[in-house]
Amino acid sequence: QLRIVESGGGLVQPGGSLRLSCAASGFTLDYYNIGWFRQAPGKEREGVSCISSSDYSTYYADSVKGRFTISRDNAKNTVYLQMNSLKPEDTAVYYCIVERRGRPGCPRADFGFWGQGTQVTVSS
Repeated sequence: QLRIVESGGGLVQPGGSLRLSCAASGFTLDYYNIGWFRQAPGKEREGVSCISSSDYSTYYADSVKGRFTISRDNAKNTVYLQMNSLKPEDTAVYYCIVERRGRPGCPRADFGFWGQGTQVTVSS
């Protein structure tokens, strides 16, 4: 059974850090482009970051550039999103998405396989 599970969310104070994990089971992430989206209440879903399958190139939304880092550990079949200097506006449900596309890039929302999401709340 193919499955991806996000973890690592929680409540953190402004300026704090969290590391989200996206773990795959039933398949290997080696050939997949992987990304993180987030959705806050009342807002549209937003692409946050992604990492390519072959050249490991990365993308970051302007809102998180310099604060978030995406990485992948193929041996552990897991992708991470390190989030530093968190702000209240980072509060959202964070979703991992994977897509096997055959070329490097970010996974496409309509074609990817989604996890269930993990809640991140930044508040004092």
